[in-house]
Amino acid sequence: MLIAGIDEAGRGPLAGPVFAAAVILDPGKRIRGLMVWLLLPPSERERLADLIRGRSVAWAVASCDVAEIDSLNILHATMLAMRRAFDALGVMPIEALVDGDRMPPITGCPVHPIVRGDRYVPAISAASILAKTARDALLVELDRQYPQYGFAQHKGYATPEHLAALNRHGPCPLHRRSFAPVSQSAFDFS
Repeated sequence: MLIAGIDEAGRGPLAGPVFAAAVILDPGKRIRGLMVWLLLPPSERERLADLIRGRSVAWAVASCDVAEIDSLNILHATMLAMRRAFDALGVMPIEALVDGDRMPPITGCPVHPIVRGDRYVPAISAASILAKTARDALLVELDRQYPQYGFAQHKGYATPEHLAALNRHGPCPLHRRSFAPVSQSAFDFS
């Protein structure tokens, strides 16, 4: 019975794309640690991500960039990233389980939202891990391009250090102009 789990990473940050992943776990290849992934250090999440990619029936990661987030709004961009991840699976599950209380516009199988699904449904936990590790890796890489913001440490979230850097340097192309801390900064975007 093939069930896809779908989740996102990066709805709340002030900078960077929002990522989503879809995963169809192989029932014959158990992966230990999925249900406690939120408690694990980044190195352990990376190890789990490798296992998920190697042992799943299918998996896909997709994103929406900052321009799409600012144009659509973060909710719609998140739903679009989830649909892109699902569409890229290449295998049609019998149903899709999505973390949260909203359903992305997916066709081809029934879709069910599950609040806190990343804590209760292994396939959703697996999707969470893939989305989070992919987004984190990108932000670490983008930190090399924009080192003054500290993206490698805070991954774009509104930490005191990030807000101080935003106030000191103004926004860069990675910043979401539609988010209040960015749009309300003292810098002129024109």
